[in-house]
Amino acid sequence: MAASSVFIPPEWAPQRALWCGWPHLREEWGSAFEPARREIAELIRVASRFQPVRVACGSQEAEAAARAAVGPGAASVRFVRVPTGDIWLRDTGPIMAEQGTQLVALDFRFNGWGGKYIMPGDAETASAIAAKEGISVRQHAFVLEGGAIDMDGAGRLITTRQCLLNANRNPGCDESMVEEVLRTQLGVDEVVWLDQGLDHDHTDGHIDNLARFVGPGHVLCQTPSGREDVQSARLEAAEAQLRAAGLMVSTLPSPGRILNADGEDLPASHMNFTVINGAVLLPVYEAEFAPQAIARLQALFPRHEVIAVGAQAILSGGGSVHCMTREIPHIDHMVSGRIA
Repeated sequence: MAASSVFIPPEWAPQRALWCGWPHLREEWGSAFEPARREIAELIRVASRFQPVRVACGSQEAEAAARAAVGPGAASVRFVRVPTGDIWLRDTGPIMAEQGTQLVALDFRFNGWGGKYIMPGDAETASAIAAKEGISVRQHAFVLEGGAIDMDGAGRLITTRQCLLNANRNPGCDESMVEEVLRTQLGVDEVVWLDQGLDHDHTDGHIDNLARFVGPGHVLCQTPSGREDVQSARLEAAEAQLRAAGLMVSTLPSPGRILNADGEDLPASHMNFTVINGAVLLPVYEAEFAPQAIARLQALFPRHEVIAVGAQAILSGGGSVHCMTREIPHIDHMVSGRIA
């Protein structure tokens, strides 16, 4: 392990809770506002079958709407008032780490995805979630979103140059400087760089839309689906770079070309799944390629139930299932947090 004493558990490690975002800025969603709420309510109900779920509610109206949409049957769901702009807790929430016998919340600076989307509350979300969980916070001046990195729990991290070397995040930082931050603050030994994320991704190429670790040294990425898959070149380049890095590589089909209501291409991805205790929540957008993606993911997670969740409306807001969730790891010797 690197010099840092911090360890970031992989997503498949035991979890004590899952945080989910809830839309409350209607103007950011337009006609997808209510459909997205319905999709997210179903996601929350599904996840609550496996572990406790906390719903991050950014307003009184949001809390009331979330309670009504999820319904009374999900006993393990808690609705929590915390400052939030939009729902993307993977980026605005804390990165959870183990340090010795404690959990610590790493609160990296958030600047609205390079200054493109500045919303009240987003910069306060990470520390607020940590406070609700009773976890101490370590703040960092470096700009970093959780969706921009993926780690395997064995010292490896994957990311994209398009995002982490973008001048709109940490101007003046070159590749070696960024690597040093990742090694010292996240406790990783090896950084694997891919050049670009998906086209039409306004996060500037987050890795969680492109490739994900499914085990130590084992990474999953997508192959193009259909002749009109606008992501073909980027998917093929990513797979080649992962293989060249010496990783074990598995693949599943992409969702193909997915359009919004205005006929514009969306960065739809089967990589934006969320792993929880006993289940993998896989976003689906269409019927042709989803069954094969489900089957391949199930083979990679034989001890989990792979569950397809509709995410077309969520995607119209700019992200998907992984983007809007943040897990809280479980440490056997940890005392339960403030939220029962």
